[in-house]
Amino acid sequence: MADGRRSKSKKADVHELSSNIVKALSHPLRLRILARLNEGVASPNEMAKEFGESLPLVSYHVRILRELECIELVKTTPRRGAIEHHYRALTRAVLDDSSWAQMPGSARRAVTTIALDGAFADIRESIEADTFDARLDRHHSYSPLLLDEQAWAQLNEKLMEVLDWALEEQSRAAVRIAEEGAEDMRARLLMLTYTAAPKGAAKPARPSRSKR
Repeated sequence: MADGRRSKSKKADVHELSSNIVKALSHPLRLRILARLNEGVASPNEMAKEFGESLPLVSYHVRILRELECIELVKTTPRRGAIEHHYRALTRAVLDDSSWAQMPGSARRAVTTIALDGAFADIRESIEADTFDARLDRHHSYSPLLLDEQAWAQLNEKLMEVLDWALEEQSRAAVRIAEEGAEDMRARLLMLTYTAAPKGAAKPARPSRSKR
C-alpha cells in the first residue's frame, strides 16, 4: 500500500507540474523567459534588455513563473541602491500530449513560433560564426516520410527516448567536465516531426514590392 500511495503522489506531482507548465507557456513572453532561464541564470533587468521589453512587464511574468514553481531565486545583487534578483529554471518547457492538448490553438502556435524562431536564430548565429560545419561528425538530415498512425506514434516515442538520453548524457558530461577537466562543448539538438501540407496546397503569396 505504501508503494501505491507513493505512486499516486508521484502522478499527482507530475500532473501539477504539467498543469503549471501549461499555465507558464500560455503567454509567449513567459515561454521566452523560461527558455532563457534554462540557458542560465538571469535577472528580469537583463532579460528585459535582451528581449526589448519593459522591465515591469518582464518582472510581472517572472513573478508568475515563480508562483508556478517553474523558476527559483538563486541570488540577489545590489545595483545603485536597489536589489537585482537573479533566477534559474526549475523545469524545462516540455509538455506531454495531454498537456499540449489543453492549450488553445493560438497558444500552441505561439509556442511553436517562438521555439522555432529561437532555434533558427541560433542556427544562423552558428553559421555566421563558422561553427555549424566545423565538426565532421555532426548530424544533419531531412527525411520526407509516408507513415500511418502507428508509425507516426512510434517515431515520436523514439525521439522522446533520444531526448531523455541526451539530457541524461548532459548530466554525466557535467560530472566529467567538473571532476575530470573534460573540455566542454556548446552543442545543440533540434528534433522535429510535423505533417506536411497536402500535395497541391496553395502556397502563401509573397508580398509584392512596389517598383520605383
